[in-house]
Amino acid sequence: MTNLTIRPATPEDVGLIRHFVRELAEYEKALEEAKASEEDFHRALFGDNPKVWSVICEIDGQPAGFALYFLNYSTWTGKHGLFLEDLYVSPEYRGSGAGKALLRHLARTAVELDCRRFEWNVLDWNTPAIDFYESFGARPQSEWVGYRLTGQALKDFAAGN
Repeated sequence: MTNLTIRPATPEDVGLIRHFVRELAEYEKALEEAKASEEDFHRALFGDNPKVWSVICEIDGQPAGFALYFLNYSTWTGKHGLFLEDLYVSPEYRGSGAGKALLRHLARTAVELDCRRFEWNVLDWNTPAIDFYESFGARPQSEWVGYRLTGQALKDFAAGN
């Protein structure tokens, strides 16, 4: 029987978090976009006023995966929500219950924090993840389309161009 635990990330986990993020980016065919450094993660997660948190899943004392999340706010509910930025389980640990344990841990965190929503995004081609999420009642929010400004377009718009 395996011993699965979820624990808060510590400053010593920054390299591990970066490793998991890069594995996730490679899986999502976007490794060149994963530019965050260990220093970036350290500052965001363990700086003076963190607004992002992470948990590590271990199986028999070995790191199996992680989740990174933050709080958002709904003007309609008047409450915060928990937004899962990244969840990743290393291939050798998939099917072990690690992903579900991470999600359940974050669902409990959302309930403890009186959040009204627990949300995340998934790539439309990631059928295994979609099937997994829907197996426990998560439903797509297909009526909303996400938009993003990045790079030069963000700088130009901010500058009034």
